[in-house]
Amino acid sequence: MTGRLDRLLRPRSLAFVGGVAAERSIDACRAFGFAGEMWGVNPRRTLSDLPTVASVAELPEGIDAAFVGVDHDATIDTVRQLSEAGVGVAVCHASGFAEVGAAGKVRQVELVEAAGAMAVLGPNCNGLLSAPTGAALWPDAHGLVRRPRGVALLSQSGNIAMNLTMSRRGLDVAWVISLGNQADVGISEAFEAVVVDEATTGVGLCMEGLNDVERFVEAAAVARRRRLPVVAVKVGASPSSGAIAVTHTASLVGDDAAYEALFRKMGIHRVHAIDELVDTLATLSAIGPLRGNRMVSLSCSGGEAALVADRSQGRNLSVPQFAPDHAARVASALDGRVAITNPLDYHTYIWGDLDRLSRCFASVLGADATTPGTTAHGGTHTDTAGGGSGEAPFDAAMLVLDFPAEGLDRSRWWPTMQAFATACANGDTPGVVAASLAENLPDEARSQAAEWGLAACGDIDNALSALEAAAAWGRHLDDTEPEAGLLVVQAREAPLGTSVLPEHEAKPRLAAAGIEVPMGRLVEPQQAAAAADEIGYPVAVKAVGAAHKSDAGGVAVGLTDADSVAAAAGRIAASVGAPAAVGVRAVMVELCITDVVAELLVSVRSSPPVGMVLTVGAGGTLTEVLDDTASLLLPAGGDTLEALRDLRLWPVLAGYRGRPAGAVDAVVNTVKLLETLVRDDDRIIEVEVNPLLVTPHTAVAADALMVLAND
Repeated sequence: MTGRLDRLLRPRSLAFVGGVAAERSIDACRAFGFAGEMWGVNPRRTLSDLPTVASVAELPEGIDAAFVGVDHDATIDTVRQLSEAGVGVAVCHASGFAEVGAAGKVRQVELVEAAGAMAVLGPNCNGLLSAPTGAALWPDAHGLVRRPRGVALLSQSGNIAMNLTMSRRGLDVAWVISLGNQADVGISEAFEAVVVDEATTGVGLCMEGLNDVERFVEAAAVARRRRLPVVAVKVGASPSSGAIAVTHTASLVGDDAAYEALFRKMGIHRVHAIDELVDTLATLSAIGPLRGNRMVSLSCSGGEAALVADRSQGRNLSVPQFAPDHAARVASALDGRVAITNPLDYHTYIWGDLDRLSRCFASVLGADATTPGTTAHGGTHTDTAGGGSGEAPFDAAMLVLDFPAEGLDRSRWWPTMQAFATACANGDTPGVVAASLAENLPDEARSQAAEWGLAACGDIDNALSALEAAAAWGRHLDDTEPEAGLLVVQAREAPLGTSVLPEHEAKPRLAAAGIEVPMGRLVEPQQAAAAADEIGYPVAVKAVGAAHKSDAGGVAVGLTDADSVAAAAGRIAASVGAPAAVGVRAVMVELCITDVVAELLVSVRSSPPVGMVLTVGAGGTLTEVLDDTASLLLPAGGDTLEALRDLRLWPVLAGYRGRPAGAVDAVVNTVKLLETLVRDDDRIIEVEVNPLLVTPHTAVAADALMVLAND
């Protein structure tokens, strides 16, 4: 375990400083079964019948962790005394620090200085719950029970952390850490500490941002090596900084996209709601990574089957139909009375009949209905959803099952879950039980599902999200693991401000890096026609210096003769003008690229604190309208092609309805060259190519901007 926090995760001795809040924490430790030494610190009274001393200086040596429940001013002095006494970690409950403004920020700096080498959790936090030890440095209610192993839940929000402990969704929790203001210990250090503990089975993150990206990346790499599922909710999506709002990328892709790219790169599954976090983490902990994304859904209702089909749309899940021979076996198990489709409505005429349900579900999963560990064909699977590949027909199965309310007879529902569990076990197929309404999956059903080796999700959407996460996790684990230290290129700050290089200055830099740009000239308007004759037609005439030339009427394209070039150059120079740096009213005359298959946007931009973010997407004048982008962290490696395939524009690039395909290899190479340019020039804060014109044979940067940090 990491040195600073091991005494927090598994403390053997605790101290409690303060009054009411300290007593609540003491009572929580007793109720939780903490068996180590506990001491109170209060100059006026005894705390909850503990051995109580008047000052921190009177505590015995070697206290592992202390709960500090005094006001913000007294917290600073107390932390200084705890540090001098050699206490391992201080949990600071008080508010009134950086979250309240300038004066609070000063107090927070003083708090960290007072702590010295001692770790500080908080301030403005609920603290820690340790189910393996029973330690509860936590002055509020919680719903955890003692257990030796489980997931770790790390939350910047104390109230969300408390709410997570109250969940009844079958998630085994070992640690909850409320981080508060993260004045010292941040979510990255806490993540690092829990992933190396052998009792940790997974990690859930509720976060607003990161304070140490490199540490976070290293911790995620450890989680991958240990095959621990990690699921994150990130709140507080931030707008782009004003320094780089000049580009299309800034208006399309906020800084939140950098976190999305970081999570994807590190194999962390992002969700957007707390219930989804709990269900997804519980499912991943129960079934592990999937070998693929093919799933089958079972329900006794056509409406539920249709709902599953609808809700699986747009997810990276495959819901394949049964191969003919497979469908025949399923139909036989259902006496030929049911249309065999996936999702499958097996109807209610076998409801409550364990034997017939078992035969039905076993036929669906290619399993023997009675003998554990075998298939319907003996030994290995020969049945697939597509027919004959020698693999299991599905990578996962979902059963939709809503139980009656408390007090009603549930006896006829249990055979369905039991038959499903048997078929999943015998067919070596991970299984998930979900209800159409979360309240219809009672605690009893969740517990029984876990006992039978199934995962349980509150509703269909969460179940599908969890299966999608399990499939993505399996793909991530199959990928070749790069060195952790090379996973993220650090973001770049511009403390002295930035300067924007317009197209006529940015494109020569691109050309010097090996990126193809159109032949062009920067000329005075009266020289435009001669320049066009030299370049060759058709040409474009562009304004110089405008960031969004099309919006300003600063572009004329497809010009095929000298007269039209001269007229366009005069109009553009008069209406748009030229920047002072150029010194004259100038225009760009540039060769038009023909046979264009698609227009792309390609950019690299600094997104502190996460890293340098590559964005690819639909480009041109409709960039914001189409809003079709994918983002990756640098180095992108071999992920660029996958990002292109994720675009809605991909069918056009691939050759839509017999039309020519674009030179995708040239696009990927352009991205590599752009990445090298940014890597080699640490002044570049952002570079955007829009559009990158893709033809059947090449990719050409038709327009570009750069944002540089000032010297």
